[in-house]
Amino acid sequence: MPTEIVIAQTTVDDVDMAIALARGAVESRLAAGTHIDGPFIATYRWRGGIQTEQEWRISYKTTVERLPALQAWVHQHHRYEAPEWITLPVTGGSSAYLSWVTEETTPDSV
Repeated sequence: MPTEIVIAQTTVDDVDMAIALARGAVESRLAAGTHIDGPFIATYRWRGGIQTEQEWRISYKTTVERLPALQAWVHQHHRYEAPEWITLPVTGGSSAYLSWVTEETTPDSV
């Protein structure tokens, strides 16, 4: 049975933090690759008020198997008290790409 691939996402308010979270996850083989989108304007309710902030979105390409470790790692390094953490299933894709994600997130790969 093929490995399930997912895209996991979080947001941060600093481009350097976005780069650090993206790079660290790839270096640790928790994600095969990432995309950083932004800056964009986020508006949300927090602690009884409406906030409007500039943020960057990090999308992690990973496997369902590596997802719990990636989530724990991101939350450990994230500065937000309640960081966004969502996952999106990858329901298709080229076999070469999906194999690449699986290979690059395997801890013992060279």
